[in-house]
Amino acid sequence: MNKHPTLPKEGIDGLKENWRSDLLAGFFVFLIALPLSLGIAIGSGFPPSAGIITAVVGGLLVSRLNGSYIVINGPAGGLIVVMLAAVESLSDGDIMSGYRYTLAAVMLTGVFQIIMGRYKLGSLSAFFPAPVVHGMLAAMGISIMARQVHVMLGATPEPGSLFSSIAQIPNSLLNSTPEIATIGLISFAILLFWPLLKQTKLGKIPAPIIVLLLGMGLAQFFGIQHDHYHFGQATLHEHLISPPFLVEIPTDFSKIMTFEFWVATITICMVASLESVLSATAAEKVDPYKRPTDLDRDLSAVGLGNAVSGFLGGLPMIAEFVRSSANVEGGAQTGWANFFHGLILLMFVVLFPHFIHNIPHASLAALLVFVGYRRATPKVFAQVLAIGKDQLFLFVVTIIAVLATNLLVGVFFGVFVKLLLHLSRGVWLNNMFKIHFTIIEQGNNVTVKIIGSALFSNFIPLKKAVDNIEPGKNIIIDFSQGYLIDHSILIYLNEFSAHYARSGGNCRQVGHALETYSDHDLAARLMTADDRK
Repeated sequence: MNKHPTLPKEGIDGLKENWRSDLLAGFFVFLIALPLSLGIAIGSGFPPSAGIITAVVGGLLVSRLNGSYIVINGPAGGLIVVMLAAVESLSDGDIMSGYRYTLAAVMLTGVFQIIMGRYKLGSLSAFFPAPVVHGMLAAMGISIMARQVHVMLGATPEPGSLFSSIAQIPNSLLNSTPEIATIGLISFAILLFWPLLKQTKLGKIPAPIIVLLLGMGLAQFFGIQHDHYHFGQATLHEHLISPPFLVEIPTDFSKIMTFEFWVATITICMVASLESVLSATAAEKVDPYKRPTDLDRDLSAVGLGNAVSGFLGGLPMIAEFVRSSANVEGGAQTGWANFFHGLILLMFVVLFPHFIHNIPHASLAALLVFVGYRRATPKVFAQVLAIGKDQLFLFVVTIIAVLATNLLVGVFFGVFVKLLLHLSRGVWLNNMFKIHFTIIEQGNNVTVKIIGSALFSNFIPLKKAVDNIEPGKNIIIDFSQGYLIDHSILIYLNEFSAHYARSGGNCRQVGHALETYSDHDLAARLMTADDRK
């Protein structure tokens, strides 16, 4: 009996075979992508059209080139903080000029991602330890909430730092605009409790589209007027149906020689690449066919999409996990579902531009507050604690560092603290960035022996070597001569073992740990009393 269903065809044959299911899935994703694309753009300091442009480019272009099967490419909530910081730092007091300079940084980000994919650097995401990555995502979630909750309540906080914005939330609650706060709070409540209706027919409708429709209805009821969204001198509708050279090319490279420009570019590139690779990897787990993603090809395709998106005036894109999960739920079989989502989105905004103009800002802000909340819920903290107190410590340290400084400094501070933690546990300096292992093949058996410590900072050579083992073998990962085995390495090996088993092979670990740092199966562990081998 065949354990796995027959894989869907790809390319034109896949389109002919699966167009109905992929079209329906694309429409389902469109219902989610429309409000999120608008909200993410506004939260990022970009015109609303920017989010639509990104999603359209991700669907129509990147879906035909990427290395994944069910992934949806588009603007991401996790980049809001990065993009807003870039716009503000490059603005010279004029938000539109900051937007134009940031587009140049988005285009360069795309070029760098193409190069990274071409030279197979997709695996570099492994260098960042799991708790630091999760801390970065949680910090961005907190930052999004701190800024957008005021918009959701119809209040205007005093200018100041992020911590000042957080401190002013109680004041905004007490001095909110009643009509706007009603729309915002009801919208947030719907997003929060809608999953409870998942098993009902009503629950099959995406919550974001309910939020938009209800918000528009309440805005009409309260008589709230909305300013039309503009892109320079062109409306959203005009910008989307006119080639950019007939309106104006928004990208401005005149700040390319400044320090602020390169900080913005490097930050956007690092966060967008890291989030995209992590999301694409996570999406494999919800694919019913468990098809592996070619991360390097995917990164190059996203890079091309970002270069085009930046040229047209759009946000950077990533492989987005939530929309990818919705794509699977909608019955997607191939990458054509991503294409259809972009095509439907383009057709909708061209044919019905006034629908978008009537969406209240409070509804979009509620969507963003919910996006931020999901990244930093108490459940997320509890999950990190379950892996170990050391993981929670790094998680919290990274959050504080990101919030107190900026994303780049905060992440690298988290990495630095992680390295200090390894040193405190007895890891030798010459093992910190260099891994020692052997691979012995005997017939159908392959033994991978770890000697010394396997850490986030040294395991990329091991990952490449293990990834190149032929399918169908019996692999033994031998930790008996190891010292400290990091949580990040155990995550990778666990995922690798599952993939390898699906390809007809077998992978198991041997070696008894002297000490584990929690009861979690993937907690960091000490294998021997000394690593001086």
